[in-house]
Amino acid sequence: MCGIVGYKGDKNAQDILTNGLSCLEYRGYDSSGIAYFIDNKIKIVKALGQIKNLKNQINYKDQSNLGIGHTRWATHGKVNLDNCHPHQVGKITLVHNGIIENYGEIKKELQKSGYDFYGETDTEVACALIDYNYKKTNNMLKAIKKSIDTFMGSYAFLILCSDESDKLYATRNNSPLIVANKNDEFFLASDVPAILKYTNKYYLLNNKDIIEINQKINFYDENLQPINKKECEYDLEASNTSKGEYEHFMLKEINEIDEVIKKTVAPFIISEKELKSKFKFLDDFEKIEIVACGSAYHAGLIGKYLIEKYSDIKIDIDIASEYRYKKHNFNVKTLVIIISQSGETADSLAALKIAKENGAKTLGIVNVYESSIARESDEVIYTKAGPEIAVATTKAYVSQVAIFSLMTMYFKAKNDAISKDIQDMKILPQKVKEILNQDFSKLASIIYKENNVFFLGRQIDYALCMEGSLKLKEISYIHSEAYAAGELKHGSIALIDKDTPVIAINTDDDILPKTISNIKEVKARGAYVIYLTNTQPENNDFYDKLIKITKLSPLVEPILAIIPLQLLSYHVAKLRGCSIDKPKNLAKSVTVE
Repeated sequence: MCGIVGYKGDKNAQDILTNGLSCLEYRGYDSSGIAYFIDNKIKIVKALGQIKNLKNQINYKDQSNLGIGHTRWATHGKVNLDNCHPHQVGKITLVHNGIIENYGEIKKELQKSGYDFYGETDTEVACALIDYNYKKTNNMLKAIKKSIDTFMGSYAFLILCSDESDKLYATRNNSPLIVANKNDEFFLASDVPAILKYTNKYYLLNNKDIIEINQKINFYDENLQPINKKECEYDLEASNTSKGEYEHFMLKEINEIDEVIKKTVAPFIISEKELKSKFKFLDDFEKIEIVACGSAYHAGLIGKYLIEKYSDIKIDIDIASEYRYKKHNFNVKTLVIIISQSGETADSLAALKIAKENGAKTLGIVNVYESSIARESDEVIYTKAGPEIAVATTKAYVSQVAIFSLMTMYFKAKNDAISKDIQDMKILPQKVKEILNQDFSKLASIIYKENNVFFLGRQIDYALCMEGSLKLKEISYIHSEAYAAGELKHGSIALIDKDTPVIAINTDDDILPKTISNIKEVKARGAYVIYLTNTQPENNDFYDKLIKITKLSPLVEPILAIIPLQLLSYHVAKLRGCSIDKPKNLAKSVTVE
């Protein structure tokens, strides 16, 4: 959600901090700020809106080598300078990613002790509590420990104390935070791209770890016992997080999908024997529960349809934010699959913990190495999408679907041949490339001025409709809905007027005539129909524009079918002049509930 950076070294801290914040813009934000030591005093600079507004206010002549920075995505309190980070109370200045759930109770107690609050945020309350405990202990490590023993919720804190102009403190719980050391320079961030310009090696913090940075990094556990950390290495360079020749990150990332598929599936399809060895652990389970949010949930829906068709395993799927509050019936034969691009999604992480606490086995499907979900899952499968900077996911979603396609091949192989499925998976990148070379801008020009767009499909095509609809609404701001085609006559057909755009997907031979019948219903009421299919229609009286994809194995085809919808959404948003990579109100990594 929010982005946080910290620096201690011999360079200009303001430059390092603002560069790091710029690298984290994709996480979404509405204000930003930095705090740094100058002449043994802490100076704070804040600004609303884009980071360039912050840069215009900074005095780069200030010579500072220690500071912290933050991009805020409002959760508690309005978007104003009072609520913007960094916050300062007494001798403590900090930035925070996450939510302190019991801040209301803490605030009342602190007010009794004489603290006044000028803003509305939980972060200001957290800052005040650390200041209160520092006054009591006169020791920053003890003050931080005592405070995190009180906090309920998620947090990643970077903390300065005005009494210690040569030190930087940090701690985390259920919010991402990394720290790096290169040539006696120290970098902290909520995500690796913020430090890639300087180093690709870093340390991960466990929940409630505390670090103190002076001449070196001192790591402590939640009981203030010194601990050692293993250094991690990120296997991509900073150039992987640049747009290169593309106008937007989203377009760049869509055009990387063919290579992403190759990298994701390569370890599994060396041979049928290799595929079976990778997924043999699935034989231990009689029930699978899939849990995810947003596009990852839609990838899970594809997985549900595919696995149920080719196995006898019962599959349930839940939205993560609902899963944590429902009644569960776990046993040792239950596998809970958590899907998350970042591996830090708050609701998904909470669902994972519920599953583990109740004895279920867990599998994480994530894109970020050693992320929280990856570390806490019993099994983990990494998608190989690489850095995804655009807020609206494209290549990461495709890689998640690819994993479910491979998983389904494993189940299918128990009773049927899968040589055709494996072969189609191998040629899939080539077929994706063929779609990437097509021009969808003319089709986009037909619908970009519309206020409503509807998607229709059945079974697995309905799952694709849900993702296509989400992609269109989140980057173009057009109201869009996906409907199961058979449900039209139960109410939603009332929304169809003359020239209402309807995007219909029809790739399943078993229900092809039924879906065409539903499409004819909307066409009869004046809809403008864009028809996406893998079969050449016998006649064209029920659609206006045709998107034809290559017919492949049903286990592979859903990956191919989504690419035209991603490109169509991109071109619609571009024609509307939208902020494609950073849509309004959205954040890349949702680390709060």
